[in-house]
Amino acid sequence: MCGICGIFDRSGKTVEPAILQRMTSVLRHRGPDGAGDFFDRPVGLGHRRLSIIDIDGGAQPIENEDGRLQVVFNGEIYNFVELRAELEAFGHTFKTRSDTEVIVHAYEQWGRDCVKRFNGMFAFAIWDSTTREVFIARDHLGIKPLYYVDLGARVLFASEIKALLTDPDCPRAVDTDALAELFTFRYVPSPKTLFRGIVKLAPGHRMTISARGIEVDRFWTWIPRIRERYDEESLIEEYQTLLEDAVRLQLRSDVPLGLFLSSGVDSGVLLAIMSQYLSGPVRAFTIGFQGGEKSNEVDDARELASMFGANHESMMVGPDDYASYYERYMQDLEEPVGNETAAAFYFVSKITSKRVKVALAGQGADEPWAGYDRYVGAKLSAYYSRLPQAVTDPVASVVARIPGRFERLKRSAVALGEPDVLTRFAKMYSFFSADMKAELFNARLKGTIAGDAYHSKQSLRRLQQDVQHHDPLTQMLYIDTRASLPDDLLMVGDKMSMANSLESRVPFLDYRLIEFIESLPPEMKLNGLTGKYLHKKALEKWLPKEVVWRKKKGFANPVEHWFRNRMRPFVEEMLLSADSACGQYFDQHYIRRMLDLDRLGKEQFRRHIYLLLSFELWHRHFVKTQPVAVV
Repeated sequence: MCGICGIFDRSGKTVEPAILQRMTSVLRHRGPDGAGDFFDRPVGLGHRRLSIIDIDGGAQPIENEDGRLQVVFNGEIYNFVELRAELEAFGHTFKTRSDTEVIVHAYEQWGRDCVKRFNGMFAFAIWDSTTREVFIARDHLGIKPLYYVDLGARVLFASEIKALLTDPDCPRAVDTDALAELFTFRYVPSPKTLFRGIVKLAPGHRMTISARGIEVDRFWTWIPRIRERYDEESLIEEYQTLLEDAVRLQLRSDVPLGLFLSSGVDSGVLLAIMSQYLSGPVRAFTIGFQGGEKSNEVDDARELASMFGANHESMMVGPDDYASYYERYMQDLEEPVGNETAAAFYFVSKITSKRVKVALAGQGADEPWAGYDRYVGAKLSAYYSRLPQAVTDPVASVVARIPGRFERLKRSAVALGEPDVLTRFAKMYSFFSADMKAELFNARLKGTIAGDAYHSKQSLRRLQQDVQHHDPLTQMLYIDTRASLPDDLLMVGDKMSMANSLESRVPFLDYRLIEFIESLPPEMKLNGLTGKYLHKKALEKWLPKEVVWRKKKGFANPVEHWFRNRMRPFVEEMLLSADSACGQYFDQHYIRRMLDLDRLGKEQFRRHIYLLLSFELWHRHFVKTQPVAVV
């Protein structure tokens, strides 16, 4: 796990070393163990290293035998042992034991299609001095981030946005179309970011930068083909074999590993399988929240840890911890999200990084396996949307006017009767309904975005078109796995862990597992109203049934209560002050009304408030500030 960056000058001018050095320095937290760079007139590559594989010999950039190719790499290629043996059989010689060197030889052997052979999480850049091109790729599910900006003659790319912002020519303006998407989906879908002109390389994509320009294409072209004939027991065995192999591969490391442990089945089964393969006790880490006793997972996680003989550590987080961390929250995260658990990943990463350099996490099992409540809505919508609007519209109108804490119910009522599948999904995602957006957005913002309150759905059109021949549930699972998962949860997991110089691995996102799950009939994922059906049946091999089937708590925290009490002055100053960004884009009188209704318990606006706060913190840090300081 590392940080990479680079510059390519299409006009052929020599890259200024000082610019690359600033970019590399800003990424120090991603790789405190070392730094390296490479220059060849129009190109410069930078690297910060967190040593995981081949600690003594894996410094980057790494070249091939004749020095024609140079690579910088962020991530892990889990099947590098097998690939190395295959490449040696072709006659390639290796100077190190690192997985990084496998990438450069694989490119030498198979060209741009080498990425199709990698099982891992990766973002890498290869300079080919013969073709005078930079080849860049991002892993299948977008576990590792890669941003770039086209400044005309120069193209900059990096693992994090703040590295790009060290260049004074890099823009710091708000993309208002992306802002509209943020307030629909709670994140900005790839390839956009909230910065105008700064772009994400989408998951499963590769690009080439040359004097011709920037060429981007998709290398992971898997489209689900649902099995028509199947035996449930055989499917369970096949899934168990794939899952165990994914965990086995992701335990490859030359440094100690740990586990983010919750009370849930996903991290629980990782603990069980890790216990089979590791020679000593698994180190497991959990956080809880002051005032969050009903949803705290510490006690249940401790029981799980004891069941498998793990060494367990925990930390209790309070409102003062949150308020203090918010001073640097966006410096770490870089992209605002409406995910109130985002900061919590920082704290669990913080305690974990004191003991290990690598931690496995249970992220990635909910989206493909239908583990969220919204997937029940997606399934029911196939039937409900067929009812006459004369029936559905009055129901939605009545539910929308119900006072109190029914935010999800209101959202579902508005969405279920929508006949257009993609608009229905947008309504399910959006905290802010069309009516709320009409009151929230000020005249300046309304004048710069499309009039349709759900026009942002077009950003997911390309994904929906892949699976439009499937049922609505299958469509939503496919989209979420490739959009909200990488652009929200995985982005958060990467940024929060790397802020603590910790590598986070996600075995459930081995692409072989995803392709297997997406080939299953929808009833194997959402059986009746039971999500993650076959997944849970398979986990009975490793965990007691009472653990597998108990009610999910989720990564909940009492931030809603904190916002109304201890953190209320902080929230109000952020959102309502005369010089706030919210005053530039939104109606602060409406925000005040939201805060009051939420505080009095008349409405449930926790997520709305968090999204507004996330945007405000982002704007204050990146748009109003001076250029990013080198750390």
